[in-house]
Amino acid sequence: MAFSFGATLGAGAANPTGAFGGFGTTTTTAGPTFSFSAPTNTGTSGLFGATQNKGFGFGTSFGTGTGTGLGSGLGTGLGFGGFGTQQQQTTLGSGLFSQPAQTPAQSNQLINTASALSAPTLLGDERDAILAKWNQLQAFWGTGKGYFNNNSAPVEFTQENPFCRFKAVGYSLMPNNKDEDGLVVLVFNRKEADIRSQQQQLVESLHKILGGNQTLTVNIEGVKTMPDDQTEVIIYIVERSPNGTSRRVPATTLYAHLEQPNIKASLQQLGVSFSMARTELSPAQVKQLLQNPPAGVDPIIWEQAKVDNPDPDKLIPVPLVGFKDLLRRLKVQDQMTKQHQTRLDIISEDISELQKKQTTTMAKIAQYKRKLMELSHRTLQVLIKQEIQRKSGYAIQADEEQLRVQLDTIQCELNAPTQFKGRLNELMSQIRMQNHFGAVRAEERYYVDADLLREIKQHLKQQQEGLSHLISIIKDDLEDIKLIEQELNESIPRGASFS
Repeated sequence: MAFSFGATLGAGAANPTGAFGGFGTTTTTAGPTFSFSAPTNTGTSGLFGATQNKGFGFGTSFGTGTGTGLGSGLGTGLGFGGFGTQQQQTTLGSGLFSQPAQTPAQSNQLINTASALSAPTLLGDERDAILAKWNQLQAFWGTGKGYFNNNSAPVEFTQENPFCRFKAVGYSLMPNNKDEDGLVVLVFNRKEADIRSQQQQLVESLHKILGGNQTLTVNIEGVKTMPDDQTEVIIYIVERSPNGTSRRVPATTLYAHLEQPNIKASLQQLGVSFSMARTELSPAQVKQLLQNPPAGVDPIIWEQAKVDNPDPDKLIPVPLVGFKDLLRRLKVQDQMTKQHQTRLDIISEDISELQKKQTTTMAKIAQYKRKLMELSHRTLQVLIKQEIQRKSGYAIQADEEQLRVQLDTIQCELNAPTQFKGRLNELMSQIRMQNHFGAVRAEERYYVDADLLREIKQHLKQQQEGLSHLISIIKDDLEDIKLIEQELNESIPRGASFS
C-alpha cells in the first residue's frame, strides 16, 4: 500500500513557489495506491502560482465502511419521561461536514494569509521574497507561523488552511439505522476484554448515570474492538410505561441527554471518550453535506470525489487531513481486516465441523438403509408365512390367479435366451474366461539362457565339491579325536582319579 503527498508546483518567474520545485513533487505508484496529490499547477496566473486543473490524483476509495462521524448531533431531541428534559438541536451536520458561514474575521484571516504567502512587507527588501517562499512552505506543510507585517500578528498555519497539501478524500459507510432503533455509540478508552468482563457493572453504572429510573433499562447491542486499545459499545434504552408496554428511546433523544455537561462529565469518569447517535441521514441532509465542501478542501477535489464515489447510495466522501487522519484510517482498516479474518477462520472451522458431521451422517444413513432392507425382507417372509397359513384349505382366488400369471410371465421373460438370463449367462462366461486367462498367466514359466545355466551348474558343482572336502576333513578329525581318547583311557590306571 503506497501513498504520496503533494503535487508538482508550477514553474515560472511569476510564481513565488518556483524556488521550491523539489518539494511536493507528485509520486506515481503502480497498483492500488492512496495518493494525496493536490491539483497540479498548469500556469503562472493567479495570486499564488497557477490555475488548478481537474487532473488531481487522489486515489480510489479507501473502502472500509466505518460509519463514524456521520449523523452525530443531527435531528431534534425529543424528551421522554425517564429523563424529564427536552432539548432542541438546530445544528445540522455538525462535525466533519460543518461549513460555518464566513465572517469578517475569517475574511481578514484569508487576506492576511494571502499577504503572508505572496507579498510580505516585514523587512522591506529582497529578503521579503525569501520570507514569502518560507511562508508558502509552511502553508503547504500545514504548520508554523507566517510573518508578513510589523504591525500585524503572524498568521497561524494549520492543516485546515486551503494551501495545505496533505489532504485527500476517502469514503465512509453511511449508517442505516433508524432513529427509532435508539442506538448510541460510546467509545471507551479500555480494552474489549475489560469491557466484556465487567459488562454487568457497566450496565449498572450507565443506569445510575441516567438517573436510576426503574422504568428505564440499559441494553448493550454490541461490543467491538477499535485501534489504540479502545472499545466501541453500542447501547439502547428501553422505557416501560405503566400500562405494560415498552418502547426504545429514540437515538437523537438519548444522545442529546448524554451530551448534557453533568452527564458527559460522568461518562468521562467512566472512561467514555466519544459518543455518537447511530442514525441514518435523510436525503436532504446528505444533499446539504455534499453541496458544502469541508473547510480547507478544494471545491474541485470535492466535486471529483463525488463523481468517483463507488457507491453513492451507501458511501459518502469524508476529508482526510494530515498524517494523523491517515494513520487513524489505516488502523481502522487493519482492525476491520483482522476481524474479517477472524470471522473467516471461525466460518472455516464451522465448515470443517459440518463436513465431518455430514460424513458421519451419510455413513449412518447407509447403515440404516441396509438395516431397513433387511427388516423389509424379514417382514415380507413373515407376511408370506402368515398368508400361507391363512389361505391353507382355500381355493385359488381370482386376484391370486392374476398374480400367478404375472409371475409366470416374468419367469418366462427371465428364462428367454435373449433376455436377462441370456445376458447373465454371457456375463458368467466372460468371467470364467477371464479367470481361465488369469490361471494361464499364473502358470507361465521362465527360461534361463543355456550359457548362464551352465555357469550356475558349474558354480553349484564347485560348492558341492568344497562341502564334500570339508566333510572328509571333519571325519578324519573325529577319528583322530577318538584315537586320542582311547590312548588316554588305556594309559590311566584303574582306580586313579584326577585331582
